[in-house]
Amino acid sequence: MTTVAAVDCGTNSIKLLIGEQTDRGFAVRHRESRVVRLGQGVDVTGELAPEALARTFAAVEELAARIGEYGVPPELIRFCATSATRDARNAELFTTGVEERLGVRPEVLSGDEEAALVHDGALGALPVQPPQPVLVVDIGGGSTELVLGDSGPRESTSMDIGSVRLTERHLHDDPPTERQVGACVDDIDRHLDDSGIGISGARSVIGTSGTIKTIACGVLDLPGYDRDAFDGASLRIDRTLEFCDDLLAMTVEQRRALPYMHPGRADVIGAGALIWSRILRRSTCESYLVSEADILYGIARGIGAHEIGDRGTAS
Repeated sequence: MTTVAAVDCGTNSIKLLIGEQTDRGFAVRHRESRVVRLGQGVDVTGELAPEALARTFAAVEELAARIGEYGVPPELIRFCATSATRDARNAELFTTGVEERLGVRPEVLSGDEEAALVHDGALGALPVQPPQPVLVVDIGGGSTELVLGDSGPRESTSMDIGSVRLTERHLHDDPPTERQVGACVDDIDRHLDDSGIGISGARSVIGTSGTIKTIACGVLDLPGYDRDAFDGASLRIDRTLEFCDDLLAMTVEQRRALPYMHPGRADVIGAGALIWSRILRRSTCESYLVSEADILYGIARGIGAHEIGDRGTAS
């Protein structure tokens, strides 16, 4: 039995997955997420802000303590950083700071590497494979990954549109104006047009990441953020589009009042909902699957040879 730790540090949040690799698969022992907004202002300044680095380093120290509680050695820890770190001129400050606190140097993933891990995580955890080809979608704070494939990725892209990035670019009012929403939609559609991914050709769609999971909670009208309730759920696209419209029209205060909404996501999820809705509108499917298994699972799978099977219990 081998205990491993996977960390995903994106533009908006940092996430930790600790699990045990056994002969029967992979059992999750602990999972947690912190909103740190590492990518604050990166789209405009091209640099990681000092206050964003401070928030992230504080979270890394707490996660390092948690990893220590499970006795995971450095060689079995994998820390991956994505969009904000890729784009920042001062990324070395981040990687050095993480290494000092965790004892592991972060891997700054390319867009293609991130997309492959998203695909590996989402499909590797499914007990039954859906009709192929499958489109896997991960909407982050700084980028959105589209991966079309079957047993492996055939086509993939990482687009520089995410919930934080597009909120900072376009959605300045609360709630955003019709003109701001229109500009945001045009931005998303340009990226989708240029992505090279044939969304309409997918026979199945799988959505993962915090944005899509939170939206799923709303579509299911859950009393809280319940992984067991949304993991593997098949949701109608038309109902999801209606909810995305409702979410976008809310104020930040109204979103924060939703029982499943993380307070650190409430101010940017409108942009995330726009991205998700524009992708779904291009699909020819009537429904999609929601997967709890996100990029963290792909990262964890890369630490050892066993595939993720039994997920155990997540905290």
